[in-house]
Amino acid sequence: MEDDFEYGPAEDPKFSVERYEEMIRNKDQYFFDTQAFEGIIDYYMDKNDPIKALQVVDYAVSQHPFAAVFYLKQAQLFAVTNQFGRAVDALDKAETLEPSEGDIYLIKGGILGNLERYDEAFRSLDKALELAENPDDIYLQIALLHQNKGDYEQAIHYLKHCLEQNMENQDALYELAFCYDVLDRQDESIGFYKQYIDNDPYSYAGWYNLGNAYHKLNRYEEAIDAYDYAILIKDNFASAYFNKGNALVNLDKYSEAIEVYRQTFEYEPPGAETYCAIGECYEKLEQMDEARSYYKKAVKIDVTLADAWFGIGVTLDYEERYFESLHFYKKALDLEQDNPDYWFAIADARYKLKQLDEAELAYEKVVELNPVDLEAWLDYSSILYERAKLDKAIETIAEAIKNNPDGAELYYRMVAYLIAAGKYNEALNYLELGLAADPRKHSVLFEYLPQLRDNKAITEVIKKYMP
Repeated sequence: MEDDFEYGPAEDPKFSVERYEEMIRNKDQYFFDTQAFEGIIDYYMDKNDPIKALQVVDYAVSQHPFAAVFYLKQAQLFAVTNQFGRAVDALDKAETLEPSEGDIYLIKGGILGNLERYDEAFRSLDKALELAENPDDIYLQIALLHQNKGDYEQAIHYLKHCLEQNMENQDALYELAFCYDVLDRQDESIGFYKQYIDNDPYSYAGWYNLGNAYHKLNRYEEAIDAYDYAILIKDNFASAYFNKGNALVNLDKYSEAIEVYRQTFEYEPPGAETYCAIGECYEKLEQMDEARSYYKKAVKIDVTLADAWFGIGVTLDYEERYFESLHFYKKALDLEQDNPDYWFAIADARYKLKQLDEAELAYEKVVELNPVDLEAWLDYSSILYERAKLDKAIETIAEAIKNNPDGAELYYRMVAYLIAAGKYNEALNYLELGLAADPRKHSVLFEYLPQLRDNKAITEVIKKYMP
C-alpha cells in the first residue's frame, strides 16, 4: 500500500489516470482524493468507456463512502448503460448523503421518466426547481417529460418558462419548434419566433426555426430570407445552408440549390443526404450523368440510403436503360419495402420491359400502399385493358373511384372501359359524374379513345356542362 497522499499536481487528471492504470496493472491499492477520482471518471466518460468509469466509481466509493458525488456519477453511468433501476438506487444513496444537491433530483427526474414513472419524475424535478439557482435546464427537463407523455401543450408551456429564464437555451428553442410542428401550429410558431427575434435579433437559432416554420407552410421565399439571416449571424451554420437548399428546390431553383448545398461542405464533411439532394437537383435539370455521380457518392457513404439507390435507377430509366434501372429500384425497395414510389417505378420498368405479369403485381402493390395515387390506378387499369382483362379493369377503376370520389380522370376512364364493354347507358352516367367533378378534364377521355370524338351521345352530354 502506498502512502496516503496524492502524487503530482492535483489539477492534472492525466497524471491521476496514469497512476490509476499503474495501480490496476500492479494489482495494488493507491489512495486518490475526491478531485482526482472525479478527473479519472470524467476521463473514461469522455472516452465513451462507461464500464471502466464504473470500475473507477467502485474504487472511489470504497475510499470515500460519504461523498455523494460518486453516487451521482454512478447513477449517470448506470443510466448510460440502461441500468435504470440501479441508477435510481445510486441516486437514493446520494440524496441521503447530500439532500440539498439539486443535480440529484434533476438526474433522478430524467431517469424516472425513462422508466415511465412520471408522477415520481415530476415530483423529483419540482424538488430540483426548489433548489435551483438557474432553473432553465429543469424547465427543459420537465418539458421533455411532457413530450414523452404526448402532452405537447404542457411541453410548450414549460419550454416557454425555460426561455424566459434563459433566452439562449438552444435546446429549448429547437424542442419548441418540434412541439409546434407535432401540433401543426406553424402560424403560432411563426408568431413566437418573430417575437423572440424582436427581443434577440442576433439569435441564429431563432432565425433558423422561423425559417423552418415558414418552410412547413410552403412560404419558401420567407423561409430563405430567415435562413439567410441565420447564416449572416453564424456563417458556418451548415443546417441553415442545407434547409435553404431545400427551399430553393421547392421553388424549382435547382442550380442555385446545388450551390447552396455545396456550401455546407465548407463547414462539415460531405454527407450522404447532401450528395443525394444534389443528385436530385441534377436529375431535375436532366443532367443525368452528374445526377448519377452524386447518387453514387451518397451510397458510397451510406449504403442504406434508399433514395440514392432509387435516384440511380431514375437516371438509367431516363436513358431507357430499363433493365439496369430495375436493378437499382429493387435495391431501394429492399431497404424500404412499403414505399409506393419505389413500387410504382418498378411497375413502370416492368411494363417497359414487357414483363406484364410482374407489372400488374407491382401496380397492385402501389394502389394497396397508396390508394389515393390516381396515376397508379389509371396505369394499372390500362395494363388490364391492354391485356383484354376488361372486367378486371372496370373493377379496378370502380375501386379507385371509391378511394378517390373527386378524381374526375377516373370517371372518364371508366366511361372508356364501359363503352368498350358495350355498357353505353352506364358509361353516360359515369360521364355525367366526371363532368360534375371537373368538366375541363373531359379531354382525357378523347386522349385515351380518340374515336369517341365522333360519338354524338358523348358530345351532347359534354355540351351541357361546357360554357
